[in-house]
Amino acid sequence: MVRILFVCLGNICRSPMAEFVFRDMAEKRGLDGQTAAASAATSSYEAGNPVYPPAAALLRRQGLDPAGKRSVPLTQADGAAYDHIIGMDAANLRDIRRILGPGARARVSRLLDWTARPGDVADPWYTGDFETTWNDVSAGCEALLNALFPEA
Repeated sequence: MVRILFVCLGNICRSPMAEFVFRDMAEKRGLDGQTAAASAATSSYEAGNPVYPPAAALLRRQGLDPAGKRSVPLTQADGAAYDHIIGMDAANLRDIRRILGPGARARVSRLLDWTARPGDVADPWYTGDFETTWNDVSAGCEALLNALFPEA
């Protein structure tokens, strides 16, 4: 079982998108029993809040239902509980490493670093461009799955 935690600032846009996209892709490839995905925030600003309405609407248009997903903060214990902790941007990576501390065993990386075009997934909370974020998240999740399960 490969356990993956997707992380962004508030856990209401990018990381929940990645969680649901990754789960869906893994299931469609017959890998749902070999992977587990969740998401969390580097801050507590949105703790307990649901997926941001425009992000939730986009997920629903894509056939994914984020109902019940609530923002949760990243904890130091997550560093031992997950194999990969995937941030959305460079600021997330700094915060993830600070929160996890030196004892974390999880591999920390940015989502788009798994693709042929490494970089940050822009935060649609600020850009308002949920479609571009969707495309980046989808490309990153596909590349991550291909890297972890090249035979699937």
